[in-house]
Amino acid sequence: PYKVWLSEIMLQQTTVKTVTPRFIDFVRRWPDVNALAWGELGEVLAAWAGLGYYARARNLHACARVVAKEHGGKFPDTEEALRALPGIGAYTSAAIAAIAFGRQASPVDGNIERVIARLFAIETPLPAAKPRARAALSSALSTKAPIARGPPRGLRLILFMLAPVIFGRVYTMAPDVCAWHEDLCRTFTGVAGTRR
Repeated sequence: PYKVWLSEIMLQQTTVKTVTPRFIDFVRRWPDVNALAWGELGEVLAAWAGLGYYARARNLHACARVVAKEHGGKFPDTEEALRALPGIGAYTSAAIAAIAFGRQASPVDGNIERVIARLFAIETPLPAAKPRARAALSSALSTKAPIARGPPRGLRLILFMLAPVIFGRVYTMAPDVCAWHEDLCRTFTGVAGTRR
C-alpha cells in the first residue's frame, strides 16, 4: 500500500517520466510509511523538488505521520478511511483501495467522466454533467447491471472504458445505439445496438 499511495500522490499533475526517478529516490530514502513519517519535512520537500505542487509533499508527510501514529503504520483499506487522511481525495482513495487492497472501487477523474458521458449519451456538457455521469457509473457497477457480471467488475469496466481510446471509437449506451459491435453492446448494456 505504501508504494501505491506514494505513486498516486506523486503522479497527480505530473508525468511518469518526471516522477520515476523521484519515486525511486523516495523509496530508497524512506522505504516505508513509518520511515517517511519520522523523516524531516525539509528533507521531504527537498526530495520533492521538481515535482511542483508542494502542498502534495506537505500532505504526503502529514499523511505518513497520521498513518504511523494513528494506524500503527498500516494504511486503512477502505475508501472512506483513506479519504479521511491528509491529501487523499475521492479519486486517490478509490485508486489505493482498488490497487493496493483489491476493493471494488472506481477511481473517477476528468478523463473517466468524459468517457462515461459518452458511454451513456449524456449531452449536458461537463462539468455540469458530473453528477449524472457518476450516477451512470454507479448504476453500471451495480450487481444487477450486465457489465457487473463475470470476471472482476473493475477489470471489465476498465477494458470497456479503454476500448474507445484503443480503437478510436466513440461509444454510447443510448437504448438503440452502440458505436462498436452489437455483441459488445448486448454484453455490457443488455441492449443490442449498432455501430456509428
